[in-house]
Amino acid sequence: MRYRPLGNSGLTVSAVGLGCNNFGWRLDLDGTRAVVDAALDAGITFFDTADIYGRGTAVGASESMLGEVLKGRRDQVVLATKFGHQDVDLEFGPAAGAKGGRAYIRRAVEDSLRRLGTDHIDLYQLHTPDPATPIGETLSALHELVQAGKVRYIGCSQFTGWQVADAVRVAQQLNTTAFISAQNHWSLLERGIEAEIVPAARHYGMGVLPFFPLANGLLTGKVRRGQAAPDDSRLAKESARFITEARLDTVEALAGWAERHEQSLLQTAIGWLAAQPGCGSVIAGATSPEQVRANAAAADWIPSASELAELDELSPPPAR
Repeated sequence: MRYRPLGNSGLTVSAVGLGCNNFGWRLDLDGTRAVVDAALDAGITFFDTADIYGRGTAVGASESMLGEVLKGRRDQVVLATKFGHQDVDLEFGPAAGAKGGRAYIRRAVEDSLRRLGTDHIDLYQLHTPDPATPIGETLSALHELVQAGKVRYIGCSQFTGWQVADAVRVAQQLNTTAFISAQNHWSLLERGIEAEIVPAARHYGMGVLPFFPLANGLLTGKVRRGQAAPDDSRLAKESARFITEARLDTVEALAGWAERHEQSLLQTAIGWLAAQPGCGSVIAGATSPEQVRANAAAADWIPSASELAELDELSPPPAR
């Protein structure tokens, strides 16, 4: 496993991270422990969760399970979580205010710290932009958490390019802690963030944390034209949105390229993303130790400049 700093910060992350959205949903405590054990054995140190993950069973179920299986091993991981998703209500009540506001953030961080069984969070991320709260209030509240030692670094998720730039400007004006990372959808099938988000993040010294790097399973090689997605997969539940003829065409082309280069489509997808300028840690979820090991090993492939150019031909980047 390779390790690198997240942006220009002092936070070091593994090239492949573990997305913990399956914990408390598709995985029980034993399944979670098996996946976490495999991740640590493979050298994965970056673990990304959120207060809404696993909510189908209990509020904060992913954080709770992760905290339980990391007992005695907390210092072996870089622990990241998220708060303030606009589409999900954690039942704090109206007194907590808007999800990017000071009152909400203080409640959210205390709950996450308790569930994770830790006294600090390494990377605390605003899950989605909050249209009701000035970014200055959000940054000031997060700065207070950093000063109190409850949070080491802060990040944003699903921001646009102008929102990233605006947050940097406001942090400079207020002299508060600034975001060190931007978490967005990025894969060989979803390259839109290369138009604005990636250039903005690189310009301001932020690392990009790609989620859905395998396009919900389309880039694992298990789903090809004429094959149905596994019934229990995320892809099966959202097939109408993710499986299009255009994407299947690209998957077939990428799979053929991977075969000619004697490697798997998964290896191509993760290795390509890990090699992109600005990429911090490729956040890949898993439901089994075998998947974790495959994801971790995929980052061992480092594409050459000519290979990157060939992949750009098959899945073109957006116009900038």
